[in-house]
Amino acid sequence: MVNKKWGLLILTTFVIGNMVGGGIFMLPAQLAQVSSPLGATLAWIVTGLGVFLIALVFGNLAVRKPDLKAGPQSYAQSLFKSPVKGRVSGYSMAWGYWAANWAATASVIISFAGYLSTFFPVMHSPKVIYTAGSFQLELGKALTFAVCSAALWGIQAILVRSFNSAGKMNLFATVTKVLGFLFFIIITIFIFDTSNLGNGAEFYDKAGTAISLGDQVNAAAISTLWAFIGIEAAVMLSNRAKSQNDVKKATILGLLIAVAIYIGITLLTMGAISQDELKISQKPLVDALQAVVGSSGTYIMAALAVISLLGSTIGWIVVASEVPYQAAKSDLFPAYFAKANKNGTPVRSMTITNIMTQIFLFSTISGTILEAYKFSMIVATLAYLIPYLASVLYQLKLVMTGETYDIMKGSRIRDGIITILALIYSIWVIKTGTADMNTFILGIALYVFGIILYPLWMRKKA
Repeated sequence: MVNKKWGLLILTTFVIGNMVGGGIFMLPAQLAQVSSPLGATLAWIVTGLGVFLIALVFGNLAVRKPDLKAGPQSYAQSLFKSPVKGRVSGYSMAWGYWAANWAATASVIISFAGYLSTFFPVMHSPKVIYTAGSFQLELGKALTFAVCSAALWGIQAILVRSFNSAGKMNLFATVTKVLGFLFFIIITIFIFDTSNLGNGAEFYDKAGTAISLGDQVNAAAISTLWAFIGIEAAVMLSNRAKSQNDVKKATILGLLIAVAIYIGITLLTMGAISQDELKISQKPLVDALQAVVGSSGTYIMAALAVISLLGSTIGWIVVASEVPYQAAKSDLFPAYFAKANKNGTPVRSMTITNIMTQIFLFSTISGTILEAYKFSMIVATLAYLIPYLASVLYQLKLVMTGETYDIMKGSRIRDGIITILALIYSIWVIKTGTADMNTFILGIALYVFGIILYPLWMRKKA
């Protein structure tokens, strides 16, 4: 069975669905822990502009290099003339992006479980059901882990039978979430209280030390960037797209819609409940809505969150499994990953990907939903930055050499300015990630582990 090619609408919903996933539902609480409302707003503006530049890079590369349909790994491979260096570079990007997807998919599923707990409060139960030495397993954490695991493997079971259904399910979930956000925005406008924003720029850490506005923006940069991870979804699915122009349009359109949703939702949530409440909230949007219409509105928002996060999970599983599948077809990954079943589903790639995602889901056992989400989110974001950087460097190469500009219209000067600004932004965000060295090292360690595996996995190719 041959898969149908996806057009602009489906590709755009993948971009919106993957971007507006766990981030929008958990970020208000995450940002309240590291910045003031003004600091968060400035971080949104800087990140929005930076990601817009990266989106322009992805869109331009999709059109100028339509034959490179595997995203960052294709661009990284093409950076080098040497086949050996190109293969190693392409493999490294494929591995890094794939590894980042393990944590990204886990974070979305964890958010899904967090909002599902609205209907099943037992998922927060502190009752201890198992003890081993100093470790104590609580009933709520065990149930959360079970729900997350069931969602992961249940979606795989559906996609194995029909890969095309991913586009339809994601479309339904994305339309549902957009309608839900409009409902949220309209309702929360009526209870927006500027007093909840505090002194705007004033923020203190846990030790009571005042944090400067610049440091707040730096601290919030990783969190706000996470909200835009997924901007490359259409590029990663280029091989299944009807047109590369659709890929470019979907990337830009999806970003613009997501930016409008993000800024509106975050600021309204910050104005709906106090900063102290927001910092510890496991489901901030539900808590904000509850302040307006009580429990009935809470259940409506929670239901919309569950549906939309389930859709985001589908999108992330599709993209995550596509990475090693396409890389293997380009000889950048072991041939084992290149096999698809009669329904067009890359079963082997999806199974291995979900096994690795399952490992990250174990973080739900040792901490709260918010802690597990934060851990997975930061690791994933840092790991994504290197493939983004590689894509920007490849466009810089095209601009400097003039490749494709002799056969396709476009301003090298304009593209050069966009590329340099995108490069500066990418390096800046990587630098901000060093604030939490333990998590930063773990994110970078994902790449190092992949490089160690290269001689073993790709022995024949090497």
